[in-house]
Parts: sequence; structure tokens; C-alpha cells
Amino acid sequence: MKRFFKFFPIALLFVCLGICVAVAGATLYVSSDTAELKSESSSSSDTLAELSRGAVLTELATEGRWLKVTTKDGRTGWIYRGKVSAEEPEMEDTGDDGAGAGSLLGGLSGSDINADAADSSRSIRGLSPEAKEYAQATGTPKQSQDALDSVISRTVKDDAIDGFLKQGKIGEYAD
Repeated sequence: MKRFFKFFPIALLFVCLGICVAVAGATLYVSSDTAELKSESSSSSDTLAELSRGAVLTELATEGRWLKVTTKDGRTGWIYRGKVSAEEPEMEDTGDDGAGAGSLLGGLSGSDINADAADSSRSIRGLSPEAKEYAQATGTPKQSQDALDSVISRTVKDDAIDGFLKQGKIGEYAD
């Protein structure tokens, strides 16, 4: 029994090191249209690079809500964890105005809020054919359908979302 307690701390250390090594070096993908590689783990630190959606990163360390990463071209810095995903994001064309649900939903990685690509792209187009059929079958007035289509088709620009997050100190801007 004494032998067990003598070697237990050493065995535990090796297990912990193995877990740390497994986490470090994980491949991540930028899941947001607006992601910045920062010099420190803070939104107010200098921006080293603007990263495009789908960029491949290697995780080096974690500090709170920030990840220390290396880009494919060898730059090392920090990125907010809400801007990355362990899964490669679907590359959708959201138009050239930079607006759309892709940038908003892409920043929700690690959140409890879930939305798949079909849901987000459907919201850009308006009601789905099934929803329109249901509305007609249940007698929903055309005026109500048109009003809902109008609301669903509205877009929010990335800078407006970013401003909202900064003002509310949400996400990467939280204290």
C-alpha cells in the first residue's frame, strides 16, 4: 500500500501532462467573419492580423476566454474563443456587403445557442416553402406573412454587431 501512495503522485502527473498535451496543438478554424489575432488576451490589445473565416489555427494555450494560437503562416497571438470552432465552418456567400447571419452566428461558437446553416440561410431568404404552405393552410392573412417576411429578411452589419457587443461589454469585450 505504501508503494501505491509513493508512485500515485507521479502517475497522476503523467496523466495530467497527457491531457494538457492533447488539448494543446488542437486544430481550430475561424468561424466568424470578423476575427482578430491579438498580441495579448484582451480585446484592447494590439491587433496583429485580421483572420478570415475558415482560417486554420493551432491551439497552444488557454487563458480564460482567450486562446493562444498559431496561424498557418506562423504568426502567434490570442483570439477570443467565441470566434473559433473545432469544426471547419461552411463557407456561404453572404453577399459583398458583409451583412448577414453568417457573421453573427459564426461568433457564437462555444455558446449554448445553436443554429444550423439551413436555419440561418433560410432566415435570410424569408419563410421556408413549408412555412408558407402551413400559413396558407391555416388561413394566416397575407399581410401577416408579408410582415414576417419583411422582418426575417432584415440584416445587421458586422460593425453594428461589434458596436453592440462593445457597448454591452459582451463576449470578447467583457471585463
